[in-house]
Amino acid sequence: MSLQPIREEIDRIDEQIISLFVHRMEQSRKVAAYKQEHGMEIFNPRREEEVLCSVEEKAGPYGAQARLLYATIMELSRGVQHDLIGSGAVLYNRIRSARRDVPFDSEDVRVACFGVPGTYAHRAALKIFPKAQPVFYSPFRSVFEALAAGEADFGVIPIENSSAGSVTAVYDLMLQYRFTIAASAEIHIDHCLAASEGASVELLSDVYSHEQALAQCSDFLSSHPRLTAHTAVSTAQAAKAVAESGDPHLAAICSEEAAKEYGLRVLQRGFQNNPNNTTRFIVISREMYLPPQADKISLCFSLPHVTGSLYSILCRFASHGLNLTKIESRPIFGSSFEYFFYLDFTGSVENPSTLRLLRALSDEMTSFSFLGNYSSHE
Repeated sequence: MSLQPIREEIDRIDEQIISLFVHRMEQSRKVAAYKQEHGMEIFNPRREEEVLCSVEEKAGPYGAQARLLYATIMELSRGVQHDLIGSGAVLYNRIRSARRDVPFDSEDVRVACFGVPGTYAHRAALKIFPKAQPVFYSPFRSVFEALAAGEADFGVIPIENSSAGSVTAVYDLMLQYRFTIAASAEIHIDHCLAASEGASVELLSDVYSHEQALAQCSDFLSSHPRLTAHTAVSTAQAAKAVAESGDPHLAAICSEEAAKEYGLRVLQRGFQNNPNNTTRFIVISREMYLPPQADKISLCFSLPHVTGSLYSILCRFASHGLNLTKIESRPIFGSSFEYFFYLDFTGSVENPSTLRLLRALSDEMTSFSFLGNYSSHE
């Protein structure tokens, strides 16, 4: 039997599906007009669940696949309705009133920087704000508290590393404070092993650093089993503590700037697991800034713990041609298996299609926050 007759039948079926899909979307437009006239919400989860259960039952052995198909159709239908009604007025007004002039080159800008002088965060802060005099805070929460108290205009903190992954404590704080992101920067991380005068690798017994740096140098630590690793608040804080101890048996894994800052001797360089080791830092602010040429958007939101809820949202991004670059889930405190999601994707709120999607999601989702549209400082 030839495949050709089967393919021709599939083509005929597809023509019918396309025609019916277009007809269904046109009916969605009529539904939108009715809901707008009668002040009804676009999203009716109870009604959608009833439809999906009915579809699943009617499709018999293909029930699960049919449910997924219809969940996608309903997501797209809601998108059409939101577009027609003009949802998300609050978010729209907030975006339109945001400042466009981020004061990167100002001498007067107040920058809260994680750690102490010599950290990689310090390097990132000077890269983004070259004329600023950063004030240092630790732990991470202190940077957020400084912004909340009005002690600083911006905060610079690490959010992920190419080797060790996400800095989960920062994601948790982002979800708690919901500050906006004004910029980001990627910093190449080239760790060194630094110790007091008179020390040598053979004499060392203990090494101190931030937990992320220790993870990034795990191969080196495994190859030196006599070394006991200890966590510190930051890499530069570790260097400072080793310098203050004067003990030649102690060393810090830190930047070369930190070693120089605290008078330590570099015993070894470039021993991190990944030679292309990079950390991404973000600039957070209470005030929303939307700099020109911004090309990355960050969001956070919560979803109910039901099958397909995340997929349904992600299909909306795909339908708008948006490229997701990061998704992070964090448990909601006090709940059972419910999560906050942090999402990064490439795009700009100046694109009408992207803005319509954000406005729709802001109306549909509880705990939705638009965290910013920004660009990276190379």
